[in-house]
Amino acid sequence: MKDSVVAMVKSEWDRVKVRLRDEVGDAAYRSWLRPITLHGRSDDSVRLALPTRFMRDWVATHYGERIRTLWGVENPTIRTVEIVVEAARAAAKAVVVKAPVPEVCAAPPAPLSAKAAAPVAPVLAMTPAPVPGGGNSGGASNGDLDELGAQLDQRFTFKNFVVGKPNEFAWAAARRVAEADQVSFNPLFLYGGVGLGKTHLMHAIAHHIRERNPERTVLYLSAEKFMYRFIRALRHQDTMSFKEQFRSVDVLMIDDVQFIAGKDATQEEFFHTFNALVDQGRQIVISADKSPSDLEGIEERLRSRMACGLVADIHATTYELRLGILQSKAEQMGVIIPQKVMEFLAHKITSNVRELEGALNRVVAHSQLVGRAITLETTQEVLHDLLRASDRRITIEEIQKKVAEHFNIKLAEMSSARRSRQVARPRQIAMYLAKQLTSRSLPEIGRKFGGRDHTTVMHAVKKVEELKETDNNFSEDVELLRRMLQG
Repeated sequence: MKDSVVAMVKSEWDRVKVRLRDEVGDAAYRSWLRPITLHGRSDDSVRLALPTRFMRDWVATHYGERIRTLWGVENPTIRTVEIVVEAARAAAKAVVVKAPVPEVCAAPPAPLSAKAAAPVAPVLAMTPAPVPGGGNSGGASNGDLDELGAQLDQRFTFKNFVVGKPNEFAWAAARRVAEADQVSFNPLFLYGGVGLGKTHLMHAIAHHIRERNPERTVLYLSAEKFMYRFIRALRHQDTMSFKEQFRSVDVLMIDDVQFIAGKDATQEEFFHTFNALVDQGRQIVISADKSPSDLEGIEERLRSRMACGLVADIHATTYELRLGILQSKAEQMGVIIPQKVMEFLAHKITSNVRELEGALNRVVAHSQLVGRAITLETTQEVLHDLLRASDRRITIEEIQKKVAEHFNIKLAEMSSARRSRQVARPRQIAMYLAKQLTSRSLPEIGRKFGGRDHTTVMHAVKKVEELKETDNNFSEDVELLRRMLQG
């Protein structure tokens, strides 16, 4: 291509990237879209490249049509966007996205969701069960590491994990780490609320790696236990042994990393352990209740390190996912639960999976101990305290918190003056839901959103209603949030 054409195409791509970043947010942009490189244009087509097939397939599926549409706005002559794997682009079969409908990938997609998701979500209690593991001639065996870390629960496997829209991204990323000797993202950072499946996925990764390749050493433990081991090493003046143990593993998995917030010495050691393992090409998997950027009390350099790989969030469960979890749990328990009871529990118990399964356990235990059939009436009787807590009124504060978590923005942005789309759109959705789900007046709603005028709330409601009519993905997001809030 001529220099002028190259400059024009690059300029178009730069503008498309700015639009994409505004739409998807910084976290998704860094993980998926920033690694894209431009590889030229021919006639009415442009070619983009990504470093791995996994990333190529994900971007083509989730962003391909949007990239083509935005490029069409910049240059109407562009009708096709090809997305290839950079390492093998000369021979690669590209994923082609054409106007107006994206084509199916010519090559088979990466096997992220090829296996049907077999049910079951995390169970309420964790009963440690030893997992056999092979030895590593270069270091400690998995059996030794179980003594150093935490033993794995044999129930927490990929087979026993119910996959739905709120957790499919995290599940796919976890499968990729478990199935590949090396992946393009390190660390994998999983985050979400209590009882949504983070620990289950971490145990599943460890199980799968040990079964697939027993020679690989996997160390799983909580951040609290990491801190305890480090303090003990300091007390006994044995920090060299501590460093050797933690830096010789193939896969290090730290659960609930938020617990080392404010612990400066522990963070310092974890930072150096992190760097040492990454430099050696070893895999790290971390979980927390918030994204790296929202973790308070964690040093900036450590937060930056944790965010440099792949950040995958697990949203609150949907009604369909909760129903699937209940059905799978009932199958495991070998009991028959009336469908009406299942649907009732899925509608009413929305806080987290542990509470949902705990409710089912109570209903089944009552039936078996008292000898009464499981009916909707007995279920309501047994769970009266739990149901009463669920039947509270929805508040604007709750709506703001749920929407902020869903779109991965800070709660303070709901009242801020920022007007970028990344912040303004979630704020408008929260205003819309406040109008729909509460009895508050428009001026009252406006005051809760940083003292805004009632006309701003009216505009937000109108805008959301318009977007729901024209954008199916947007409509699904709003309805998902409504269902989560209503339970």
